[in-house]
Amino acid sequence: MERTELHVTTGPRRGLFDITDACARFVSRLGDGALLVFVEHATAGIVVMELGGSTEADVMATLDRLLPRDDRWHHRHGSAGHGADHVLPLLAPPSVMLPVVGGRLRLGTWQSIALLETNPDNQARTLSLSFLAG
Repeated sequence: MERTELHVTTGPRRGLFDITDACARFVSRLGDGALLVFVEHATAGIVVMELGGSTEADVMATLDRLLPRDDRWHHRHGSAGHGADHVLPLLAPPSVMLPVVGGRLRLGTWQSIALLETNPDNQARTLSLSFLAG
């Protein structure tokens, strides 16, 4: 297994952070297999989806409707609505497995890999990229 870490600076911004190019660079010399992308945090997720246009605004608005950032949550430390961040893994898990063929990610035409950050209290995230040959 090949492994590397990817550090993503999010600052205080909530949103989607495109990691597709970093993932593609990592697997580019590795042949056939699978890439596991894992974010080592309880309040962030990894998604495969179309990015650009108004996607980010739609994603964040949808999450705010489903997981309101108010005081209804029992988990109440940190910024307002932080309890919602701890429920995020129900909708956006902390990992995704992707096929790799000939050193290239098998993504659809409009698919990208992104870190989904909903917690403005974290300024940076560490992701683990693991390649399983096969």
